[in-house]
Amino acid sequence: MMENISGSAEQAHHPLLPVEVHCHGFAGVDFSEFALLDLELLERVCAQEGVLSIPTLYLHHQRLGEFEEFMRRYDAMRRAGRIPHVVGVALEGPLLSSHGGTPADTVWAPTRAEWERLARLGDHGLCYMVLSPDAFSPASDFHGQTFDRHPGFEWIVPMLLGHGVRPALGHFTRADPRLSAHLVKDIVDIAWDAEWNGAGARVVTDHLFNDMPLTIRHAFRTTRARATRDATLASYDLPGWTLDAMDEIAGPVPAAIMRGAAAGRIAACINFDGEHVDLAIAGRAVNLMGLENSMMMTDRCDSARLGGQELTQGEENGLWYQSGGIVAAGSQPLAQQMRNAMGREIRGRQLWDLAAGTAHRAFGLTGLGEGLLPEGMHAAIHEQWASFDIADAA
Repeated sequence: MMENISGSAEQAHHPLLPVEVHCHGFAGVDFSEFALLDLELLERVCAQEGVLSIPTLYLHHQRLGEFEEFMRRYDAMRRAGRIPHVVGVALEGPLLSSHGGTPADTVWAPTRAEWERLARLGDHGLCYMVLSPDAFSPASDFHGQTFDRHPGFEWIVPMLLGHGVRPALGHFTRADPRLSAHLVKDIVDIAWDAEWNGAGARVVTDHLFNDMPLTIRHAFRTTRARATRDATLASYDLPGWTLDAMDEIAGPVPAAIMRGAAAGRIAACINFDGEHVDLAIAGRAVNLMGLENSMMMTDRCDSARLGGQELTQGEENGLWYQSGGIVAAGSQPLAQQMRNAMGREIRGRQLWDLAAGTAHRAFGLTGLGEGLLPEGMHAAIHEQWASFDIADAA
């Protein structure tokens, strides 16, 4: 199970703020332009929305030194108490076997020395890095491009964990689902055998069902697709889903993630915007994994630019697309995704776990609740989240 995640009885009576896990940009700001990122503006936006955030960045190879400088700046501001709502920083990549909607030039294989530099940033607040378990497989974009100076996961994962940086599993190839699923289990085993210098979950995941091989249709993003949605979902028999049969139902990779989450060895992220993943599928998945092991992630971007690439939106949905019609990010804030979950009858304590509790436990944030808020703000936050019945659920 996740370690050091139990709050005290006293903490249990204090509301924990919801957490925007894996978000790419607020208030028109692309977080990946980290040299220009106004952390105090981000702090004000988070305080106004009543959320904690973990901004997620893309990293160009040539900007590693700049990123180190940014993390030192972030850490200094965090320790000075200037940005209490910005509770960590994450990287999506660079070791992604299938970059999907990630900018191609932010996907690269760090050398041993570069992994050491990245891992040390855990001491300054880097809390997770999205990486692909099948990055070194024959179907990976990296095949034939890695050499002796590029270490494997048996070295990378303990190095990250030793500095409190969690591997976040995602961005799989589709060539060999059973191999990819086996590699998921390998990394989880390596992580649980390694020395862990952090609090909470050792392993998290990127968004479930996205950027991985599947045997089902997980989203209905166009008018044409939505015309067959009800019939398609009926054929899937969602109420009859079980973890034991998930390999055959959805595929070996989501099955490995969901079983690892249900066992408490993974804290799994999933979108509730209804566009990355259909809400009926997302709701059934978190019930199987356990709401206490599942985290809502928004993949939110508030502007038409992300990681140096221009994005577009169409009329069919609110997703952001890069060139070629590839999904790059979402646009719905956490409050809207919470309303979406309520539409799937996820309420009270279950909604609290999905939007707040699991993330607090997974990232060692338990206790970061009312103490973050200026005097006089507690009532406003209670009122803000009252319709979600989330504060009382804590």
